[in-house]
Amino acid sequence: MSWRVIESAQNPTFKLWDGLQDGRGIRKAGQFILAGRKTVPEALSRWPGRFTALIATEEGEVADWTLPPHIHRYRLPKPLFDRLDLSGTGFPLLVGTVPDMPAADLSAPPRGLELVCALSDPSNLGALLRSAAAFGVTRVVLLEEAAHPFHPRCLRAASNAVFSLDLVKGPRWEALNDAAGPVLALDAGGEDMAAFPWPRDLRLVLGEEGKGLPASLSVRRLSVPTTGAVESLNATVAASLALFSWFTATINAGR
Repeated sequence: MSWRVIESAQNPTFKLWDGLQDGRGIRKAGQFILAGRKTVPEALSRWPGRFTALIATEEGEVADWTLPPHIHRYRLPKPLFDRLDLSGTGFPLLVGTVPDMPAADLSAPPRGLELVCALSDPSNLGALLRSAAAFGVTRVVLLEEAAHPFHPRCLRAASNAVFSLDLVKGPRWEALNDAAGPVLALDAGGEDMAAFPWPRDLRLVLGEEGKGLPASLSVRRLSVPTTGAVESLNATVAASLALFSWFTATINAGR
């Protein structure tokens, strides 16, 4: 397949790509850009159907790459390419289509561990999604306050984990009080989770950075035991420890 060349920042296709730098632009276009020397080749190999275009500089290193016929090839002058390459990798970029994320049905009981998340920082959300994939989370429910999972910084931190997870849209906080259980939440003031008998199926709720959980949320709260040398753990770190605790308990119980 031949290369298409874009030379102007006023080109409609480039302008669309240039808008994929925040959640608003991604939601509007329904597209995202993936960057990374490891993540781009891996994504092309494992999930080629998710992508529609590959973008390289005029002297890019993709001449011998084999691409599916549905993925179009584009060349850009370096100044235009650099505007899209927010991570500064200099490596070809992939343009993908944001998958449908249906609304979560919280009236149905959970199957496995469903992670309910409101992290608004894209990098923190990406790191959390990476841990979620590593520890067997079955579904991630993104509350309205959460960052977009296909934000460039989220994709960078997630290291392609976003493509292997079931992502659904969640409601506002108050709706969680009516969610089918068991529903548990991480809270620095909660009970010690070290000896907690983790159920196989549950919804685990993680609050916003800094704000934590609303006081009105009526659920059982767990905390990660620490020395007390710091006031609290980063939300992503605390969640990763909780996921590991659930994962090992599930393995040990043979479930």
